Amino acid sequence: MAKYGCVVCGWVYDEDLGDDELGIPAGTLFTDLPEDFECPVCGVGIDQFEIAD
Repeated sequence: MAKYGCVVCGWVYDEDLGDDELGIPAGTLFTDLPEDFECPVCGVGIDQFEIAD
């Protein structure tokens, strides 16, 4: 499992945790998020994320 960070605002999606507020179950891979997924903080698209350390 990995973490992906928004390159614009720094919000991080953690595959291990998912996101309860967004209705994404723990264990959901970043690649399994819908194509229209947007950063919940700044609204950029999924193409503006990269693997975070």
